[in-house]
Amino acid sequence: MGHLGVLLFLLGSLGALADICEIPQVDSKLVERLGQRLLPWMDWLSLEHLNPSIYVGLRLSSLQAGAREAFYLHILKLSYQHSLLGLTFNDDNSDYQDKPSMGQLALYLLALRANCELVEGRKGDRLVSQLKRFLEDEKKAIGHNNKGQPHTSYYQYGLGILALCVHQKRLHDSVVGKLLYAVEHEQHLHQGHLSVDTVAMAGLAFTCLEHSNLNPNRKHQITRAIENIREKILKAQTPEGYFGNVYSTPLALQLLMKSSMPGVELGTACLKARAALLASVQDGAFQNALMISQLLPVLNGKSYVDLISPDCEAPRVMLEPVVETPSPPQEVIRVVLKVPSVSPPYINSISVPAGSSLEDVLKKAQKLRGFMYGTQNTLSGPFLTSVMGKEAGEREFWQLLRAPDTPLLQGIAEYTPKDGETIELRLATW
Repeated sequence: MGHLGVLLFLLGSLGALADICEIPQVDSKLVERLGQRLLPWMDWLSLEHLNPSIYVGLRLSSLQAGAREAFYLHILKLSYQHSLLGLTFNDDNSDYQDKPSMGQLALYLLALRANCELVEGRKGDRLVSQLKRFLEDEKKAIGHNNKGQPHTSYYQYGLGILALCVHQKRLHDSVVGKLLYAVEHEQHLHQGHLSVDTVAMAGLAFTCLEHSNLNPNRKHQITRAIENIREKILKAQTPEGYFGNVYSTPLALQLLMKSSMPGVELGTACLKARAALLASVQDGAFQNALMISQLLPVLNGKSYVDLISPDCEAPRVMLEPVVETPSPPQEVIRVVLKVPSVSPPYINSISVPAGSSLEDVLKKAQKLRGFMYGTQNTLSGPFLTSVMGKEAGEREFWQLLRAPDTPLLQGIAEYTPKDGETIELRLATW
């Protein structure tokens, strides 16, 4: 091959690389420190704190927690099967909130598959039937004309489809069709801006269906939807490199990894996202167990779709607990807490140690009297449900903002206010 031929070959190779999303290997110490943040969560073994995503994230990562990991799966099985299989269903929607969430059940099925288990037998069939029932209920809520909304969210709808797909469980075309319609008609998935994590989860579900060929009648629609979602995610990349925001980027990368989009600078976009994520990890942005669990597979070149054929023999590095060192005395900061959505409006300056979470601020405000709040435990951490006795109604939520008008990307347990900040709790609709 002449010099010109070699040059053309190299240019062609570089062009091909630019079309493929690959995540180069990351510093192992950084990954290990990230994984160590999951270990304390594995000591919380009550049903309300158990989080199947932790197990899934570890199994798809380059890390392991040894006997601790195996024990966590054992407790997951005992608790979830007792809770899920001990329930009876009726047609009255008034008990809907008493059923296990579709997201919890779906993640539990992903955890089983991450351990190379396929749901089968009488117990397995009942779990599958429950998740299918959930999806059918959501399909009815959306309606035959697609004018409604799911009881939970399209994110959980996509997660439910993905969980059944990796276990090779087929869903009716009409169930898959609702998610396809929502992706095609973007306004059904978000309010005012693209929800990258929602479309990424839908894309992962569709990718699994495409690989498994479980809905052949929808094959062409599914392929088009995946291409559509990839384009939406790439257009949502910020100047910093995130797809949407820092916490939606891991799921977006799970979808884009190993994708090929000729004519698109996919490789460059993914490398930019990787650099932004690593900077955020070093800055301590990832403290939430669910978010860490979505990021660890990406740093190992894996995605939830790999659970179709999981590699349970892959070598993984043993995680060692962090040795705590005594911290020096902390300075005291002041945070202004503001609630304009109640009458009379609440505003107060709260003193807390530096490094306190927003949840610590709320607890201190409640202790001082004149303020009260309520939360619900979710897989993403405590979720604010009421403030000053005012409950969030249907299609409402308590939004967290940093004054004057910046929505917080983290929850109350993860966000750390700075000295002098004003935090507003605002009742918003979605």
